[in-house]
Amino acid sequence: MGVNLTKKILDKSAEIVVMGLGYVGLPLAIAFAKAGYRTTGYDTDKSKISALIKGDIYLLEQEIRDQTPKLIKKGHLTVSDNPEVLSGKDCIMICVPTPLTQAKTPDLSHIEEAARLVSKNLRPGMLVVLESTTYPGTTDEVLIPILEESGLKAGEEFEVAYSPERIDPGNREYPLHKVPKLVGGINPKSTEDAALLYKQITEKVVKVSSPKVAEAAKIVENIYRSVNIALVNELSMLFEAMGINTWEVIEAASTKPYAFQAHYPGPGVGGHCIPLDPFYLTYKAREYGFRTKFVELSGEINENMPEHVKNLVVYSMSLAGKPLRNSKISILGVTYKENVNDTRHSPAKTLIQKLLRYGARVVIHDPYVQTLKIGEQTQLETKPLSDLKDADCVVVHTPHAVYTPEKLAPHLREGVVIVDCKNFYDHVKRFPPRGAVYVGLGKPQPSLGDRS
Repeated sequence: MGVNLTKKILDKSAEIVVMGLGYVGLPLAIAFAKAGYRTTGYDTDKSKISALIKGDIYLLEQEIRDQTPKLIKKGHLTVSDNPEVLSGKDCIMICVPTPLTQAKTPDLSHIEEAARLVSKNLRPGMLVVLESTTYPGTTDEVLIPILEESGLKAGEEFEVAYSPERIDPGNREYPLHKVPKLVGGINPKSTEDAALLYKQITEKVVKVSSPKVAEAAKIVENIYRSVNIALVNELSMLFEAMGINTWEVIEAASTKPYAFQAHYPGPGVGGHCIPLDPFYLTYKAREYGFRTKFVELSGEINENMPEHVKNLVVYSMSLAGKPLRNSKISILGVTYKENVNDTRHSPAKTLIQKLLRYGARVVIHDPYVQTLKIGEQTQLETKPLSDLKDADCVVVHTPHAVYTPEKLAPHLREGVVIVDCKNFYDHVKRFPPRGAVYVGLGKPQPSLGDRS
């Protein structure tokens, strides 16, 4: 089994299917296609498949937008919503979503559904790799039992490994091929073949002893960020009250050449990883009678940040002598991070809901987002920057690189209220417009009557 697959990987005759064509799966499929493998991207979302075939690429990375149509046109990459494309393939990579339920417990239905499809098409000699972020034990306890419904035995008749995704959308410094890939197989052969496959598309592969170790490593990466972001978020609120500039404090602390890594405050956390993944470990820990206190506390702090930003808006409007009700509040940037078009779990959604409850008229501005759904009833359409001219308050939520204080200045009226969540206006270098009422998250707050 293994020798044949190894040979196919080396001579590029192995046929690959990537299940799930989102922010993780599509770049992975492109990487394998570019490396010379006949690659198929499978997704149940018919609109995604249709968009890709038309050349309408929904990810912003320029290389992905350039390469996808070319690879599809040349036949190196095929995309489909037909599960029959799984038949006869050599390697299947599962990159499906792993959301949380309303009760913040893991929803593994997408992994289970993918596993059932693979099981129906499983044959001796195949390699199945799970990339979806999940709790330690998922590969052994959830994926493999479903795959073995095929009648084949994992580790004997087919190979299985876990290799956590490490995609960071919008990060030009660390694209997929520059980020080390962790691989943990259920046996040495599974590890070796999965590692060999990933070596064809990444500069470095790190082998670990088991899928559980690889699953745990991914969770730890996200928990590390969640806890540290929560720490600076909490400190930023304290430093606001103490009249201390958090951003200057972090810059000063960063001069220490060891034992400190800078994290920054913000309006909350979003995307798929930090808001969700730590709770996968919290869930699993309960099986062992263990409570992950740091994880739960960090989640609570980060989830409370939109409420804090809302309070800053209310306070800043009171400084300007304006009521929040019926005032026009413009949100600048609504994605969860800069320079991406991903609004999944963006704290902007929670912030907007809170402002709407207070009777504010909320408008959004984001070059990467056409519409933003807020709850079940409300959908906001993005407006051009010129629409800022009559805004009572501008909340700098996600300052994309296309925004600069100088670019915004002509659109802001005198006396506008500015709530800066990301240190967009660095007081050392760039001031808000003359006459603006400026309130910065994590910065000393002005008293009534003060103007910047």
